[in-house]
Amino acid sequence: MKKVFLSMLVLSAVLFAGGEVKAQQFKVAVFDLDAMVTYGMPQYAEVDSLLQIYQQDSLATEYNIYQTEYQRLDSTFKADSTAGKSKAVLDYTDGKRREMAMNLVYWQQIAQRKVEMKRGQLAQPLYTQVVNAYKKVLETKKYNLILKPQTYELGFPIDNLFISVAKELKLTSLPQELLQVGDDPDASKTPPATKPATGGATKPKTN
Repeated sequence: MKKVFLSMLVLSAVLFAGGEVKAQQFKVAVFDLDAMVTYGMPQYAEVDSLLQIYQQDSLATEYNIYQTEYQRLDSTFKADSTAGKSKAVLDYTDGKRREMAMNLVYWQQIAQRKVEMKRGQLAQPLYTQVVNAYKKVLETKKYNLILKPQTYELGFPIDNLFISVAKELKLTSLPQELLQVGDDPDASKTPPATKPATGGATKPKTN
């Protein structure tokens, strides 16, 4: 459905452009910032490694702290209840116990949010590099519309800006999934010149 909508968007843009499109070609390209950083930047492998360490060390330790603290507060609440402590004391301990319980119940969501925040921090330098290269490419290549890879049908004539950005970043290679989403904007699109055929009959030799 999304692809159909975007196809209609491209068509509408071409129609609205009117006479201007006749003067210059309506240019469409494909690019995705997250995909370029995640799959195109070799340094992203280090981000993945650091994230695994963060999950195994920091997040695992934090989860264990929540478990230990919940057990301690639960024991304290039960002991204080038996001892007849004041309602204010019991309410305070019970509130803290409930807070730890909520952290344990929703730990997957909490951990996922923390991982994404950590990923953003670690990958920020790579995003900065890609954004700067992307801006330079757009300064020289004027496009009317830029789509993400998953929002258009394969086979549609479109320029692959992953290739241009990679060249700007001086990357020597790109993964196949980023190479097959369009045409190289810098590749020659004009067919090779053919030798014109000579017309008329050949003149016979004379002795």
